[in-house]
Parts: sequence; structure tokens; C-alpha cells
Amino acid sequence: MLSAGIVGLPNVGKSTLFNAVTRTHNAPAENYPFCTIDPNVGVVTVPDPRLERLGQLSHSKKIVPTAIQFVDIAGLVKGASSGEGLGNQFLSHIREVDAIVQVVRCFADPDVHHVSATIDPIRDIEVINTELVLADLASLQKRSDRLQKEVRTGEKSAKIENAVAEKLLPHLDSGKPAIIAPLEPEEKIVARNFFLLTSKPTLFACNVAETDLAAVAKNNQTNAAAKYVDLVQDYAQHHFGTEAFVISARIESELADLSEEEALEYLRGLGVEDSGVHALIRGVYHLLG
Repeated sequence: MLSAGIVGLPNVGKSTLFNAVTRTHNAPAENYPFCTIDPNVGVVTVPDPRLERLGQLSHSKKIVPTAIQFVDIAGLVKGASSGEGLGNQFLSHIREVDAIVQVVRCFADPDVHHVSATIDPIRDIEVINTELVLADLASLQKRSDRLQKEVRTGEKSAKIENAVAEKLLPHLDSGKPAIIAPLEPEEKIVARNFFLLTSKPTLFACNVAETDLAAVAKNNQTNAAAKYVDLVQDYAQHHFGTEAFVISARIESELADLSEEEALEYLRGLGVEDSGVHALIRGVYHLLG
């Protein structure tokens, strides 16, 4: 089963989002860094209204929806690539997933501590990206050193791999993720052997407060959260070639205990039809191909 790792800085809403997408309360969501140490794992079915309709048309008694495994990974901090915080654990867990959902805090709440004390979603994204790139640089440089020795012995496959590594190293050194490196299709196949963190398909989840959800949906630029979301969506497109989804993890976590009708009524009371989690799950599904 394909998997997606939920990552981000501490206290951005990762565990709350995990509880929301899995419709459980399995992951502790506390107001302090590293309340998640060992990753929480849950299986989520991809929302697809077409399946129910197809089942009705085919009179099938059993419809098997597509499922994705979500993994709630410990929060990353600056210096994780050097072992700060739970850095080594974070990096080892993220290597095991097929895609990354990076949760970005787009809400202000004096009761929820931010590790950098202020709300700045682009800064937060760049902290995560920098640590992943640095980890990739370190591992790829070691790989390149070994490959160069093998090249000198006449190893043909080493020569091919080393050529790709030498193309990737300056790209990573410039701070860019491997996934947008200008590689030819055959070079991308070779690069899979490097298992780089930044080569994993990534999307972003802009976590907004429930009071901001309607304003964000209407793109009300007088609302701070709406401005944050615009910044993240633009950054995601230009720096990763990917999407950024708007979610309110706290709302969706609360909705987990309600019936479908009660949940819809609750959302309409907030002026929206959806908190964004279903769209996010579908986005992850398409990301995984």
C-alpha cells in the first residue's frame, strides 16, 4: 500500500490532521513540541462518490475503495539534519514513505506555541526544505565518493550513477529539492537509487483556524490567513511544481465524531461546505499516481 508522511514543524497541526484524515483520536495532539515521537499510522479510503454510483449501477454487493496509508511523523526543527530535536528519527521515518504532506501553520493562536514565536509559513517551509536538502546532500556526497572509487575500477553502472549524482549535487547545494532537478527521464530512473528525501512527491496543507475558513474560501485578502494561503500556494507552484490545499484540521478532527448530516450542518454554520480534508486526501491519491 502506498503511504504519505505528514510532516512539518512542531505545533503546526500534524497530529490533529492525522486524526482528521483517519477519523480517529489515535495521535496525541498536545500544545508542546515532540508530543509525537513514534509515528502513528492509519489507513484512509479515498473519497470517490463515483464508486457508490457504480455500485448501484452494477448491483455489486461489495465496492472496494482505494486506500492510502498516512503516517504522522514527529515534528522537525532547524538543525534536524545534524541530529537536533528528533532529527535522525524524523529523517529515517520520512525515508520510508512514498510521498510527503507538509503541514504549514496559517493560523495565529497565542495559546498554541510556535517554535519560532511568529507566524511565517514561507519561513517554516524553508526550514523543512533546508533540512531535507542538507540530509540529501550529505547522503549523496557519500554515495558519490564511493561511486568515484568504483568508476576508477571500470564499473560501468557506477559511471552512469556518478554522472547523475554530479548533476544533482550542485542542484541540491543551491537549496533546491531533487524533485525539480533538470534531469532527463532516464536520469530520473537512475536517481531513484539514491533514495533522496526531496525526490519524494510533495504537497502542502495550509492549516487555518475555523474562524478563518470561510474568509479563505472567499479569498478575502483582508484576512491574514487568506494572505498566508496565497503565499503558500504560490510558493508550492513555483518552487515544487505542486499544490497547496486549505484545511482546518481542528474542525475536521471535531467532525470525526459526528454523523455526515451533523457534520454538514456544522460546516454550513461556519459558512463553508467542506473543511478541505477530502480534497487533500484526493490530492495525495493523485500525487501518488
